[in-house]
Amino acid sequence: MCVYIYYNLQKLIFFFGKKMKFGKEFAAQMVQEWRDAYMDYNSLKTVLKDIGRIRQRSVSTPVMAASTSKSSLKRKVSFYRAFSGLTSRHRSSPRKNEDEVILVHAVEQQEGADGHYQTMFLMSSDTGGEYELVFFRRLDDEFNKVLNFYKMKVQEVMDEANELTEQMDALIAVRINVDKPMVKSHFLGADLENLASNERNPGRQHMDLIQEIEMSAEGNLEEQNQNEIFENSGDNYRKGKGQKISIQGSRPTSLEILDHAQINNLTPETPVSTLKAILMSTNSATSFGKKELRKAEELMTQAFTEFYRKLQILKSYCFLNLLAFSKIMKKYEKITSRNASKTYMAMVDNSYLGSSDEITRLMERVEATFIKHFANGNHRKGMKILRPKARRERHRITFSLGFFSGCSLALVVATVVLIHARDLLKSHGRTQYMDNMFPLYSLFGFIVLHMLMYSANIYFWRRFRVNYSFIFGFKQGTELGYRQVFLLSSVLAVLALVGVISNLDMEMDERTRSFGALTELVPLGLLTVVVLIIFCPFNIIYRSSRFILIQSAFHCLCAPLYKVTLQDFFLADQLTSQVQAFRSLEFYVCYYGWGDFKIRSNKCQASGVYNSFYFVVAIVPYWMRFLQSLRRLIEEKDAMHGYNGLKYFSILVAVAMRTTHDLQKGMIWKIMAAVSSGVATIIATYWDIVVDWGLLRRDSKNPWLRDKLLVSNRSVYFAAMALNVVLRLAWMQSVLGFREAPFLHRQALIAIVACLEIIRRGIWNFFRLENEHLNNVGKYRAFKSVPLPFHHYNDEDRNI
Repeated sequence: MCVYIYYNLQKLIFFFGKKMKFGKEFAAQMVQEWRDAYMDYNSLKTVLKDIGRIRQRSVSTPVMAASTSKSSLKRKVSFYRAFSGLTSRHRSSPRKNEDEVILVHAVEQQEGADGHYQTMFLMSSDTGGEYELVFFRRLDDEFNKVLNFYKMKVQEVMDEANELTEQMDALIAVRINVDKPMVKSHFLGADLENLASNERNPGRQHMDLIQEIEMSAEGNLEEQNQNEIFENSGDNYRKGKGQKISIQGSRPTSLEILDHAQINNLTPETPVSTLKAILMSTNSATSFGKKELRKAEELMTQAFTEFYRKLQILKSYCFLNLLAFSKIMKKYEKITSRNASKTYMAMVDNSYLGSSDEITRLMERVEATFIKHFANGNHRKGMKILRPKARRERHRITFSLGFFSGCSLALVVATVVLIHARDLLKSHGRTQYMDNMFPLYSLFGFIVLHMLMYSANIYFWRRFRVNYSFIFGFKQGTELGYRQVFLLSSVLAVLALVGVISNLDMEMDERTRSFGALTELVPLGLLTVVVLIIFCPFNIIYRSSRFILIQSAFHCLCAPLYKVTLQDFFLADQLTSQVQAFRSLEFYVCYYGWGDFKIRSNKCQASGVYNSFYFVVAIVPYWMRFLQSLRRLIEEKDAMHGYNGLKYFSILVAVAMRTTHDLQKGMIWKIMAAVSSGVATIIATYWDIVVDWGLLRRDSKNPWLRDKLLVSNRSVYFAAMALNVVLRLAWMQSVLGFREAPFLHRQALIAIVACLEIIRRGIWNFFRLENEHLNNVGKYRAFKSVPLPFHHYNDEDRNI
């Protein structure tokens, strides 16, 4: 990889792209989980600024000022240096020429340690030379850091490539075992193990033989760069009588591989399978059928897709750092007027970082293998899976967002004007409306507010480069942006406000007042439309995101029978802040089920069943989180999950004490309810700030916060902690219920406090994912793990 190629690519990027400083562009293109492994461009640029100031002060001295005239010529620094002689024996300097500024050489380390490069600065005696010496020392440190990290990651992907090679051997053997391709008798017997079916057609008499070029079992991938890891697509061997198949490598595809391979549990986890695994002994017998083959192919497709993404990111990492080193050296030349860039970049280009092509060649092999084995030779289809296109921001999304958000604001104003003009707050039907209709419409208000908070979360996650799509496990290109979520919330707000206004108009209009049943059915019709859209099977209105939401919600309901992922318990946390929304859904059932909605009246509060479920629906979200914590405690053996479960259990106890107090009406129960509520609030608040956010670290670089912060203004974190403490009290009250408040209807007070809890949850979301992102950064965790379909073992392992 020649450095001049990168110069040209750099010019193209800045010519066709935005006119942005390289430092910002460099930070924007980083893999955020690896940002500490990239070259620290800003710190090096700061050193160069110090060098520039020193040189500027030296130029502005009286001696230099006297020589500044319009007719004076700018001469090179080498013009004033001592003459070194005409022959090489008179030169005592190790420089190759007079203009040489630096010498770069590789320093050998002890056996087992990584070598590094060191730069010798030859002009340290000049003015400001000590700063330039510091610059090159830091530059060497950054280059060695990048080089060692790149070598480590290349070795990791090479090891993973070897594992995928073994998996492909087993997959092809399973294909032969399942499809049983018909071949000529010459190929039967020992030679059958060298065959791989290119077409899964059991009735075919003649097959295309595929060249399988693989590494030997004990070979090293770096030592055998000329050998192929995966098979080359489209290469067919000639078939003829008596002709022998030529296979390079000592591990040809063989049916004997199945004797040392076992299919992992490929059955999707369901509540039934989980219960069977607990109650019944698992069958260890290995079976290779069409069902197992199909599932293995799906897993291998995912594994190859994720592996190819790793190669893309690693290649981008190499390119960006090469570009950064060339950029900083050009800036150094501009400031110091020294010719050092060519020498240093020659070293960079000849190093492993600039000269290795393992990643490029491995990407080509992965593409060829994937297209042949998982795309039926269709190049376009295979590359579309390997390189999914990023979601493009469409102009119609922006237009629709502006239109519906404007309509929602206009409808809010219209609703306020309508209530004020008709003096509905002082009408006789005010109490009846607040007791019956307001809880129905407030459900949509809670959902809209939560969606608005989530869209704001996405906006700030992107602004501060939190990789939320990776944390949630979203498929690349399918995650919703803040514009899409904001648009959905605006549309729902418009529908809800139209329902409110139409309901009020139908009551006030003499012509439609007689249609009482139709008026009362407006909220139910709106809820029906929302439910139908959520469960719509057609590919409209972000079907993939809707199905992910439905799947995660089902996993939460079935806890602990599903393996707990961050996506699942994050959704369960959101549901704990929507207690009042669940109570509104319960009111829907009561009002339209056994209430007399035609005359706008209900007897829900007098029903013992309704009152019981009123507290049950508040318990359910916390019960789900409690069970999820127990599942994670059993699987991961981490005591922190047990403590987290105790937190949710304390909330369950507080709700139970409050329920008992409402039924018994005794002072003892009142005290127990107050104590349990206070304990639950203190524990939950501490857990939010210390564990979920990772703050209040006394010995951190940022006092009482944490070592790494994404938001530069530290007061934001202290304000968030204070707000969380205050709003946690509102959260506890939303769980335990309310009494009547003066000058404010009880239902309005419930809605206000529920909205405060949703706002608290939105604030919690940002700092929770920020802490998770920083944990990924600290561990350089930028890829998700994909389970592989086969497990290889030897005879000794099998006997054990």
